[in-house]
Amino acid sequence: MHKFGRALVWLSRIRYCRGFGVQSPWAYRLIRYVINEHYPYYAYDDLMKDWPRLSVMERKLGMLYFRLINYRQPNRIFDYASPNDAYAAFMKRGCARSEVIPLATASGEVSFPATSMNRLIEVMRMSLFGDYRSVFEWALSHTDDNSMIIVEDIHHGKEEKTFWNHISHDQRTGVTFDLYYCGIIFFDKQRYKENYIVNF
Repeated sequence: MHKFGRALVWLSRIRYCRGFGVQSPWAYRLIRYVINEHYPYYAYDDLMKDWPRLSVMERKLGMLYFRLINYRQPNRIFDYASPNDAYAAFMKRGCARSEVIPLATASGEVSFPATSMNRLIEVMRMSLFGDYRSVFEWALSHTDDNSMIIVEDIHHGKEEKTFWNHISHDQRTGVTFDLYYCGIIFFDKQRYKENYIVNF
């Protein structure tokens, strides 16, 4: 998305800046200190040097994924249909012990983990390409209260918007965060189910 388009998105969400109006202390802290954290983390400079050709939005999402993984500290990250290898690198730097496991082959064919790796999802990042609906259904059957799933391009087109609307209303999901460029799903059913709009 070009600079003018990003500015329009930002202006359309200006009333959702930095957790304004969010009543849940947990959701406010996540928005304020993880999603919209402006602190220059130690790894950013190195990652920018390693990946100098990323677009503005790719850098922005990469740094978000770094912060989310740094916050969650998972042992495994499932990754479906990543547009490039940079996102895996950003996530890996967020938690050195994390193993990034791709769910698609180089040809784009879905490749679910072997039985021994078929454990509950701690964190998953997925793009809405190919057979993403089947991938998401597989993911739903491998989540628990501590799982987090990141879905990209949720406002890319009518189909993607409809899919995100389904996700945010699905009783199998918990609290969701709509960042326009991606959505974040949590599964802790003890928290009041709500879809937070975030100006990211």
